[in-house]
Amino acid sequence: MSKKQIHNRKYLESFRKDLRNNSTSTEAFLWKHLQKSQLEGRKFRRQHSIGNYIVDFYCPKEKLIIELDGEIHNHPSNQEKDQKRTEYLNGLGFIVIRFENKTVFDYLPSVLQEIKDNFGEGQ
Repeated sequence: MSKKQIHNRKYLESFRKDLRNNSTSTEAFLWKHLQKSQLEGRKFRRQHSIGNYIVDFYCPKEKLIIELDGEIHNHPSNQEKDQKRTEYLNGLGFIVIRFENKTVFDYLPSVLQEIKDNFGEGQ
């Protein structure tokens, strides 16, 4: 399978659109700070699919993926799924960083700084 086929597979299109149209409050809040290349000129996409996974935010230039985790991610079976997903994406050369929803709201400047700290590593 070529690299081009791993991004935004057609069969996931309706799922991606649904997720964009029904984003969580945390996703909407963070998106206000990432959209329109506001963060150091980096373009982000939201609800972008890579392989069979739909990631919350993706910066193509940096090969950086940002995942936001709500309470459901604290369940052991979901943590295992998240770990497999991260390993798969890391194996393709992507950097995956995760934030709990509460962290995004309570510590936004630190979240944005951590995102910026990962710039330059995906070249």
